[in-house]
Amino acid sequence: MRCFISINIPKEITKEIECIQGELPDFYGKKTRLEDLHLTLKFLGEISEDEVKEVKNKLKEINVKDFETEIKYLGFFDDQKYGVIWLHLFSCDELQKQIDNILKNLFEPEKRFMSHLTIARVKQIRDKKKFLEELKKIKISKIKFKVENFYLMESKLTHEGPRYRIIEEYKLN
Repeated sequence: MRCFISINIPKEITKEIECIQGELPDFYGKKTRLEDLHLTLKFLGEISEDEVKEVKNKLKEINVKDFETEIKYLGFFDDQKYGVIWLHLFSCDELQKQIDNILKNLFEPEKRFMSHLTIARVKQIRDKKKFLEELKKIKISKIKFKVENFYLMESKLTHEGPRYRIIEEYKLN
């Protein structure tokens, strides 16, 4: 089973993100479907049913108070093959560190966690310089929401893209 741990984005916030997606400059690629928006706290990869059970039990030990996160700015990761347009989520580091710590006997800790929400995957850009200038012009009004839970998720890869399913929900204190 291909799994990850995430903060899923509330529906009212996805509407604001949809507006941001509508302002993106032209590119060849795909915008993230609103129902698929999430912040990956830890990618676990392919794991067995037994490992899923162990992860489910360990995640119950997480002791983090619910908190407010904020989206303040947009960024772009770029490598030779493709790019990712993302939004930065603040204040998620403590939860991520506790998840890493609680699962350290099962999975390598993240080398460099960057709290980002992928809103589009870019395969090709006609004029990269112009594209980046247009991205910088997009103003993000501060988007805040309360994080009260996190999820153990399954990801199934299909021809239409990944399909996500909640395995377990965990409430924060």
